[in-house]
Amino acid sequence: MANFEPAGGPAVHSLDHFCLSVPDLDVARTFYTEFGLDVRDVAGGLELYTFGNPHRWAVIRPGARKKLEYVSFGAFAGDIERFREKFANLGVEIIDTPAISEAGGIWFRNPDGMPMQLVEAEKCSPDTKTQFLTTSVGPGECAAIPRSKAPLVRPRRLSHFLIFTSDVLRDIAFYEKVLGLKLSDRSADAVAFMHGVYGSDHHMLALAGSTGPGMHHSSWDVGTIQEVGIGGSHMASLGFDKGWGLGQHVLGANYFHYVPDPWGSYAEYSCDIDYIPAGHDWPAGDHPVEDSLYLWGPPLPENFITNFELQDA
Repeated sequence: MANFEPAGGPAVHSLDHFCLSVPDLDVARTFYTEFGLDVRDVAGGLELYTFGNPHRWAVIRPGARKKLEYVSFGAFAGDIERFREKFANLGVEIIDTPAISEAGGIWFRNPDGMPMQLVEAEKCSPDTKTQFLTTSVGPGECAAIPRSKAPLVRPRRLSHFLIFTSDVLRDIAFYEKVLGLKLSDRSADAVAFMHGVYGSDHHMLALAGSTGPGMHHSSWDVGTIQEVGIGGSHMASLGFDKGWGLGQHVLGANYFHYVPDPWGSYAEYSCDIDYIPAGHDWPAGDHPVEDSLYLWGPPLPENFITNFELQDA
């Protein structure tokens, strides 16, 4: 644990995992396996891991339609009871464990009514900026890799998660007050990026304006721009070619390629995102729209920021 006490009481240290229900587990298994994740069959569904990392990043359940069921945040040992007191003081209602969810920790709802969980867990957000590699060769040497021998991309961890909300500014205040997250940057009331005070990427949770809750994308950290490109190209060859990338964001500065999943949301390959150390006073800004999406890359696809969960409800 960091050697400081966050202002406002206990704070979460990580986004622990997310839970998604989908109409076909076989489709989900294929998609996330090809994306490069360690997909494991468990009773009642699937679980997503990254190779070489013991942490479980996501739970996939069968359902009538695609739906973001909940998001789970991690807190340090000893802070759960302090959170109970904090919730009571703030008037945040603690709810019973939702039917599709896992018992344990504290269950509550965000302002749009979506269930959220707070669990005692080891910190899975990074403690330093993760390694970013650039390699080349000397004069007279060939750096090309044959396309037929391109390596499989294996993301290292879940970097962040973007959810839709009916009120971005309201939710910034909610997550700051209730969970102790801090605003990194935003663009008016359209999008916001929030980080953890114990050290995290520029954002572990992002918010996008809509008329209700839902999932926009999960973002997965890799170590090189080449991995971002190879991963995007591989998924496009399988028919997942209506995404966005390769490009570089302004807010967070990460290189990206968004792969469209089978249900109207995205899985993002991401590398070299800004890092905010524990206790660092990041100068949060309100940026114009033209500075909120990307520095370079292809134009934003039509309907990229559309909450298809509401349309399918």
